[in-house]
Amino acid sequence: MLGLSGCTSSVEQSPEVLAKKELVVSYIDVGQGDSILVQGPSGKNMLIDAGIPEEGSKVVSYLKSRGVKKIDVLVATHPHSDHIGGMPDVIYAFPVNKVYMPKVGNNTYSYEKLLVAIKRKGLKVTTARAGVSLDLGSGVQVTILAPNSSHYDDLNEYSAVIKLRYGDTSFLFEGDAGAISEKEMLKLGYDLKADVLKVGHHGSAYSTSMAFLEAVSPRYAVISVGRYNDYGHPARVTLNRLRSQGVAIYRTDEKGTIIAFSDGKDISFTFEK
Repeated sequence: MLGLSGCTSSVEQSPEVLAKKELVVSYIDVGQGDSILVQGPSGKNMLIDAGIPEEGSKVVSYLKSRGVKKIDVLVATHPHSDHIGGMPDVIYAFPVNKVYMPKVGNNTYSYEKLLVAIKRKGLKVTTARAGVSLDLGSGVQVTILAPNSSHYDDLNEYSAVIKLRYGDTSFLFEGDAGAISEKEMLKLGYDLKADVLKVGHHGSAYSTSMAFLEAVSPRYAVISVGRYNDYGHPARVTLNRLRSQGVAIYRTDEKGTIIAFSDGKDISFTFEK
């Protein structure tokens, strides 16, 4: 059974939380961008993206508020600045074990700054591609399901799509993957089923197709999006698709940071403005 708590709080990953064997997923409110902190029950931490450059310090502060001392897995889903812009701040602020990025570059200042930070910290990049497993500790299974091709015309389609299982609960993080990547995952027959879907591309009309949504069959959808953004995200058609499937929708522009807690059986949420 999945539950919901509407309280606002800031709960560190204390010994008590670790003893409870909880998985904690924070969809950090970074405006029009993505940043997701996943804290495993064994104490390992994964950060997926870090928002625009101006949000880097906020991401660092949030991670510290959650008791993060080290990042075991750092994933840059794809090299757009609203996903990687704040990542240099994170790399300089914390010890990082492993970095994953898709095999594609971008001729931008944000991307160059990220490469410089990786080099200065002496880190190596592992290619994020379908079939790669990520280590978030005992009891947690994390697998990259996309990208599945070596070339796309749209940079968003290179997005690392990540499936996480903890006990009977599951999460899917879609980055900015669009309809092309979704079709590939469906064609390859991946198990996409998840309780919580991080909606692709901030709720764009060109992501979260009906066929993909039906395969995921989520109970909850999280949309990371900036208030009054210039793109019209989330698109009405995407919201209508989600509502037609009876999915509860949580948006960072409305709720602030959205935090999901899983004990392996139940999922509950809190929100932080």
